[in-house]
Amino acid sequence: MGETSTAASVHEPRLLVEPGQAARVAAIAEPVLESMGYRLVRVQIMPQSGLTVQIMAERPDGTMTIEGCEAISRALSPVLDVADPVDRAYQLEISSPGIDRPLVRRSDFERHAGSRVRIEMTVAVEGRRRFRGRLVDVDGNAARLQREDAAAGESSEVLLPIDEMVDAKIVLSDDVITQSLRRGKHTERKAHERENQTKRKGPGKYRRSEDFQPLPAHSRRAAHQEGE
Repeated sequence: MGETSTAASVHEPRLLVEPGQAARVAAIAEPVLESMGYRLVRVQIMPQSGLTVQIMAERPDGTMTIEGCEAISRALSPVLDVADPVDRAYQLEISSPGIDRPLVRRSDFERHAGSRVRIEMTVAVEGRRRFRGRLVDVDGNAARLQREDAAAGESSEVLLPIDEMVDAKIVLSDDVITQSLRRGKHTERKAHERENQTKRKGPGKYRRSEDFQPLPAHSRRAAHQEGE
């Protein structure tokens, strides 16, 4: 997979955004995340455990740690409690995008060039809305896709405008898993180097960052519930 040639920024806008209630949560969460040096990836509102609000976030370089998820949860929970964008009780879940991550920014498509992706469009392109294939590169604000399912007589490549996509996601494969493990080892090595350069102040004062693992959902009580 190719690495993006453009430095990713905390403030780089998302080209794929969520609608409705999830959009209201995103509008509240995004400035909080940016102030902490993170980027919002996606907000999903799901029926698990009554109702779960899942917020995916990451550093501009695509990394996320358990400590990062915990810090975001602590900072974001009271803000959401005050803004109250969801009209019923829910579980708040902070997570990394995962290996089979959604692609929402131009830099995401640049970074993951060479990966197999699944894309759904808002309107049909060349007679279809769903595509699957290898992400070749980015041309302007469009992703160039080498199609896996091109019929005889059809072009194997297609340009898909990123801001007209409903969903774009990495397809899990052995190559994707291998690349993810390599990035994880690189992140761990850098964290170890930083730890060795830091003056220790006693046992356990500093800890090496770990690769992200999903956190248990954090309970949030609806403000309007009587007796709370």
